[in-house]
Amino acid sequence: MADTAKPLLIKRYASRRLYNTETSDYVTLEDIAGFIRSGREVQIVDLKSGDDLTRQYLLQIVAEHESKGDTVLPTNVLTDLVRSYATNMQAVMPQFLQASFEMLREGQSKMVENLSTMPNPLAAVPGFEALRKQQEAFMKTMMGGLPGWGSATTAPKEEGAPEPGSAEELAEIKKQFAELQKKLSKL
Repeated sequence: MADTAKPLLIKRYASRRLYNTETSDYVTLEDIAGFIRSGREVQIVDLKSGDDLTRQYLLQIVAEHESKGDTVLPTNVLTDLVRSYATNMQAVMPQFLQASFEMLREGQSKMVENLSTMPNPLAAVPGFEALRKQQEAFMKTMMGGLPGWGSATTAPKEEGAPEPGSAEELAEIKKQFAELQKKLSKL
């Protein structure tokens, strides 16, 4: 029986074929996606060089699903990811995304429970509203000076919210950013 606690080792041969070391057979990208969907961690290494190719293949799986119309990543999110490579956001983006996905995983059972009773199931995820506000403040702070960022993503002003650009808004952003940093440090 396979040890599911450790990553499933997949070796890539020079022919670019992928070999499952547990079952001693060749696998496809779709097979690997299936392992991951079932909760299994995978590690893909080049047989000859020993290089870890896991990220490269995971990105390829995501790209194939997106190109088939199985869209999870809206165009504006992809655009923001591309922009993050050219800014100082590149250093904090991995932790930010990891914390965001962790919050979604924690609230997944609550979301499924309320799926049939609420018009917007994401609103039922514990911490969703806080996450939305943190993401908005974070992106506004980090991307504010980039062309094309401000006008496309500015939300309507909420009643009682501080005036954009005010000292109150800056204090609120700093507070939310500090909370996010605190959560990230716990990870």
